[in-house]
Amino acid sequence: MRFDQKVMLVTGASRGIGREIALALAKQGAQVIVNYLNNTEAAEQTERDIVSFGGDAWAYQADVTNEEDVRRMLADIEMEYGQLHGVVHNAFRSYAFDPEKRTFALDVTWESFHEQLTGSLRPVVQLNQHAFPLLEKSGGRIVHILTNLMHDPRISYADYATAKGAIETYSRQLAKDAGAFGITVNNVAPGLVYPTDTSRHTKREVRERIIADTPLKRLATAVDIVGPVLFFLSEEAKFVTGQTLTVDGGLSMY
Repeated sequence: MRFDQKVMLVTGASRGIGREIALALAKQGAQVIVNYLNNTEAAEQTERDIVSFGGDAWAYQADVTNEEDVRRMLADIEMEYGQLHGVVHNAFRSYAFDPEKRTFALDVTWESFHEQLTGSLRPVVQLNQHAFPLLEKSGGRIVHILTNLMHDPRISYADYATAKGAIETYSRQLAKDAGAFGITVNNVAPGLVYPTDTSRHTKREVRERIIADTPLKRLATAVDIVGPVLFFLSEEAKFVTGQTLTVDGGLSMY
């Protein structure tokens, strides 16, 4: 899969899954906007790493939960590149995945649900709306990074998983309407990705139990998520929309 002269925006791309997606896109010829929130050092390192192998990257600070930041970012992308071919929604509201400190679904407050919905769903909706004029011109691609916890809540993170599930529902509605403009909308739903900053609290016994239940007998790494994302962004997937691909080694097929 090649992305020569394609302009791709990856949110939350300074580290983890987002960084690996940005690196892989650049290696395949894309011009990549490495969006980040606070970690300037990590984002600029990602940019330098891409430039080091001859790629094209732009580390761009913007809070995707702030609509004015989103407007500014899309305006700057249009001014700099004049086009946009794909958006990967990888950024999400900070969340601690700690099985020992989780709150059971019946005890999760509405405020916690609201915080995750406004921190996850709203930024996705607003960014897609503001990116639409550029994506319409290119017949672009939208990919949301979700979670297998939507369909397999073996550890209940009710507020987080509910917000991601809302994005999945929204993505199908968007795919229906955006299809008339040649825009595809798809989702990648990873299982536990380890090690990352967000999964560092996952205890060894929990990791071992997940590995034991996973047909491929290991946890996902950030690199495992890259291929499915690039597929949805590619010409090979030009007739695929409204789909969710679960990437968890077969864990959630049971």
